[in-house]
Amino acid sequence: MARLLKFLFSRLTVVAVLMLLQVGVLVAALAYFGSNYARFQFVSVVLSIIAIIFIINQNISPAFKIAWILPIAFLPVFGIPLYILFAKKPLPERKRSRMEGVLRRYSAAMATVHSESVELEREDVDAAMQSRYLERAASAPVFTGTDAEYFSPGERLYEAMLDRLRAAKRYIFLEYYIIESGEMWDSILEILKQKVLEGVDVRLMYDDMGCIITLPNNYYRQMERLGIKCCTFHRLQPVLTGTINNRDHRKICVIDGEVAFTGGVNLADEYINRKVRFGHWLDSGVMVHGPAAYSFALMYLAMWDDLRREDDDPADFLPSPGAFEGLEGQGYVQPYTDTPVDEEPVGETAYINMLSRAKRSVYICTPYLIIDSELSRALESAAKSGLDVKLITPGVPDKRLVYAVTRSYYGQLLRAGVKIYEYTPGFIHSKTMVCDGEYGICGTINLDYRSLYLHHECAVWMFRTRAVEQMRRVFDDTLAKSAEVTLDAVRRRAWYVKIVQSLLRIFSPLL
Repeated sequence: MARLLKFLFSRLTVVAVLMLLQVGVLVAALAYFGSNYARFQFVSVVLSIIAIIFIINQNISPAFKIAWILPIAFLPVFGIPLYILFAKKPLPERKRSRMEGVLRRYSAAMATVHSESVELEREDVDAAMQSRYLERAASAPVFTGTDAEYFSPGERLYEAMLDRLRAAKRYIFLEYYIIESGEMWDSILEILKQKVLEGVDVRLMYDDMGCIITLPNNYYRQMERLGIKCCTFHRLQPVLTGTINNRDHRKICVIDGEVAFTGGVNLADEYINRKVRFGHWLDSGVMVHGPAAYSFALMYLAMWDDLRREDDDPADFLPSPGAFEGLEGQGYVQPYTDTPVDEEPVGETAYINMLSRAKRSVYICTPYLIIDSELSRALESAAKSGLDVKLITPGVPDKRLVYAVTRSYYGQLLRAGVKIYEYTPGFIHSKTMVCDGEYGICGTINLDYRSLYLHHECAVWMFRTRAVEQMRRVFDDTLAKSAEVTLDAVRRRAWYVKIVQSLLRIFSPLL
C-alpha cells in the first residue's frame, strides 16, 4: 500500500496526469470542431495532405514516415497535432545555436588531440575506412597506446570502477541515464564524498526522465550540498513537447582523464544482479586506460558546459604528464559520441560500416531489435554473403511491447541466414558487436530507433585490442547459455500473435 501511495503521489504521476489532461483538452476541442463544422473537416483533410507531403520529403527513415503518415491519413484531427508535438524536429533556434557552439568547442578541442589515423591506414585499409568516418562525422580521434579491457557481467565492471574511483587524484566525471539508491550507488557515493574532502573535482550528470522514479525530486541539490557538482539533463516538465524524446542515454565515468568506463551498466542494483527483476541480468562495459580516456572527458565537458552554461578549458583536464609511462596499449581505440543535434546517425552508420567490411563473422548482443531498412539490409546481405552472423537477444523481456516488436524481425533475418539466439537465464542488456575477431564496438547504443536517432549516446570502436578478444570469448560463453530460434518456430506462432506483432512493428519508431 505504501508503495502504491508513493507512486500515486510521485512526480512522474503528477507530470503524466497533467500531460494527459492537456491531451484530453486538445482531443475534446478537435472532436467538437470536427463534428460540428464541415469547414473544419475540410481544412483538416487539406492539412493532412500537406503534412504527408512534408513528411515524405523529409530526410528521415522510411519507417518513421510510415509510422506518422498512417495516423495523419486516417485520423488527421488527432494525427497532425501529435506530429507537431512529438515528431522529431529541429531544436528551438536558441538552444540549437548554443548546442552547436558547444559542439564546435568540442570539435576544436578534439582537433588538438593527435590521431593515429595515418598509422592505422598503413596497417589495415578496411579498419582505416571505418575509423575515418568516425573521425570526420563525430570528431573522434583514434588512439594507440591505450589498454582496453572488457568486463561482463556488470558486477565485474562495478568492481573495477570502485578500484579506479578510489585512486582518483584530480577529477571524477559521472554521467548516467539511471541512478538508484542501493548497494551500487551508495558505495560509489561514499567514495565520491571522500574524494570531495580530498579536494577532487567531482561532477555528476543524470537524465531526469531516466531517474524520475529512482531518485527524489531535486536530488541534484542534495549532491551540491555534499560538494558534488551536479545537474540534470532535460528536466521533465508537465508540458506537451517533443523534447521529451531526446534523452541522455550515455554512461560515462572518467577519472583524471586517464581512465574511462562506458557500456550498458547504469548505477542501479539490477545491473549488477543485487536486485533480480527479469532473471539474470547480463550486462557489460569497457574500460579504456590511456590517452583515449581524454576523449570521454571532452564528451562530458561538452554536455556539462551546455547544461550549466559554463565554459571549461579542456586543457585543464588533460592527463598528468607521464601518466602513461610503462603502459603497453594494444591495437587501436576510438571513443565516439552520437547526438541528435547534428542529424548525423553516427551510431547506426558505425554498425553498418563494420557489417559491410566483415569478412568471416559478425556477433551481436542487443537488448532490443527494432531496426530500419538500412540496418536490416546490412545484416541480411552479410548473412547472404556467407558470413557467420549471430544475434543474441533477451530470453526474458523487460518491456513486453518492445520484445514483441523485436521478435517480429526474426522471420526476415532467419530467412536471410542470420542465426538468432535468446539468452535463456534472463535479460541481456549488453550492446556489443564483434567482427572477424578483430573489430569491436561496445557502448550504450541499442539497435532501436531511440538509440539510433533520438538519444545522446556513446561507444568505443576498437581494432585488435585485448577487449575485442575478450568480447569474442564472452559471446561464445553467452551463446552456450542461449536457445537458438528456428524459422519453423517463428512460422508456428499463433496467427493473432503475428497480427499484433505486425501492427506494433508499423508504429515501432514511436515506441
